[in-house]
Amino acid sequence: MMTRIFRSALVLAASLAIAPAIAAGISGAPAPFDQGGVKVALVSYISSGDFFEAYQSGAQAQARKIGIDLRVFPGKQDAAEQRSQIEQAINLGVKAIVIDHGLPESLKDVAQKAVDAGIKVVAFDVNLDNAKIPQVEQSDHQLARLALEQALKENGESFNAGYVYVAGFAPLDRRHEVWEEFKKKYPGIKEAARFGVVNATTAAGVADQAKAVLRAHPEISVAFAPYDEFARGVKLAVNELGLQDKVKIYSADVSTADIREIIEPNSPWVATVATNPAVVGAVSIRAAALAVAGSDPGHAITVSPVLLTQKALAESGAKTVEELSAKIRAFGASEAATAAWISQ
Repeated sequence: MMTRIFRSALVLAASLAIAPAIAAGISGAPAPFDQGGVKVALVSYISSGDFFEAYQSGAQAQARKIGIDLRVFPGKQDAAEQRSQIEQAINLGVKAIVIDHGLPESLKDVAQKAVDAGIKVVAFDVNLDNAKIPQVEQSDHQLARLALEQALKENGESFNAGYVYVAGFAPLDRRHEVWEEFKKKYPGIKEAARFGVVNATTAAGVADQAKAVLRAHPEISVAFAPYDEFARGVKLAVNELGLQDKVKIYSADVSTADIREIIEPNSPWVATVATNPAVVGAVSIRAAALAVAGSDPGHAITVSPVLLTQKALAESGAKTVEELSAKIRAFGASEAATAAWISQ
């Protein structure tokens, strides 16, 4: 996870997206990429929200560059549906499956079924606890740590916080570990309230909760919302209640819409820590390609995040994630899961 942890999905039969393959293959690439048309499935749990749309776009762009026929199964926030989609991918005879988020307890056995069928499996932000399945992540501990260090820098070591969290999602659980560490290290940090929801309208749901929390706890001066849909929800509540000068929001993940919201005048959303979701999507596909080609991409594949403060974003002049990628090298590219034959 994470991030944006999470647009309505279309009916599956009508929404299998196919990234055009390079028919002639790649000269000098290992089999089967020397022939092209390598079938790979991307099975998501969540597809709504800017983060997940950008992740999928990055995955599709990378697939086109290396001759992958990418079948995208859009997420519906439905664990049973995701299991069914993985089964469908297995039956399609794909060479690899990238599993994007999900609930581990509903995925471990069907992921193992794919492995047993000789299909390479890569997981992004879902811990399948399987030595044969590489795990791609955004260094969620570092995401949370950088955000909280910025909160300490701007608010001191004592403040009352509203914390947005939903258990059971690997990226959020990893970010939660850091939150707990910080509270122990800095006893002046008080968790005044904890709330959160993950669904098809996460930001709206969190906004409703945040309004109630902020009314009940006027002492809250910091909101730690380590997923940008959470942060967007808290910002909606803060703005509606007129608390922009009182509450500061620190988050994880970023999108073009987020940039606009962070740099707008008097925005309470003052910092986020993020990787480029399109880059993470590309890394996930590259990891799958390496595995299919017989190379070991490594078990833990980490994309390092970047602290993006309100001031830094405003000074950069970037209005979109694409512009931000061009201006900040560490945000725009990753050397994770690469090889000489893989074009980025």
